[in-house]
Amino acid sequence: MNKKPAPQELLAPAQAPARERRARVQSAETGMTVLKGLSRLGGRASLSALAAHVGESPAKVHRYLASLIEQGLVAQDADSQHYHLGLEAMLIGVAAMRQADPVRIAEPSLVRLREQLEVTCFVAVMGNMGPTIVRFEEPGLPVTVNVRVGSVLSMLWSATGRVFLGLLDESRVRALAEAELAAAPRELRAQLSRDDAIDTLRQEVQAAGCATVRDTNLKGISAVAAPLYDYTGRLCAVLTALGATGGFDAAIDGPIAMAVRREATAASAQMGYAPG
Repeated sequence: MNKKPAPQELLAPAQAPARERRARVQSAETGMTVLKGLSRLGGRASLSALAAHVGESPAKVHRYLASLIEQGLVAQDADSQHYHLGLEAMLIGVAAMRQADPVRIAEPSLVRLREQLEVTCFVAVMGNMGPTIVRFEEPGLPVTVNVRVGSVLSMLWSATGRVFLGLLDESRVRALAEAELAAAPRELRAQLSRDDAIDTLRQEVQAAGCATVRDTNLKGISAVAAPLYDYTGRLCAVLTALGATGGFDAAIDGPIAMAVRREATAASAQMGYAPG
């Protein structure tokens, strides 16, 4: 008489594919952990340093590195025996960087600022003529201002321009600021420091990491602006919120400035920026 199969014997064939899938997923997760660990160590590391970083044994990490080398994601230096990111990893990185459009990435931040704070907000980039608005969001009851997409802002008297002036170390940026200062009427120049006005503004922005203005660029309007950095650490755009001075807290440590800086930091992180 044939022996009746045990319940586990009946289930084993059906369970095997599921176990294999779980094993493949776990293997892929470990491989990605090793690859990300190598990236976070600067893209180059010894086997022991990488194993310590990811919390796995050197023998296990070595096995995964061998597979990653076969796929071109990792390479090994023949002299030092250190591992570094391979060509395929670099190509993936280049493709990802091409998608890191600050305007697209900052759009959710604009929507959140508009909805949470009920303020007008925009993203600006540095154009040939100066800081230029490229994306604009208004609340349900907008503040009447004569700026829209395409508007070029002041380098010296707008919060947006001051961020570019303070944090984008380019000769053309300073040249625009100097030309603007030379052409400004006396009452506007009186708002700035008499000695080294441009350098004073730059130092203030660098110390705060952002810029605020009250009734300087537009009468009755205050604004807060914070930088967006790309993966190289270069300032690529500025996120700005503005509102009527009477109901807009432009304090550097106020809730609006904190929210703008928080959104700018989050958007910068999405573009690959890692401070420090």
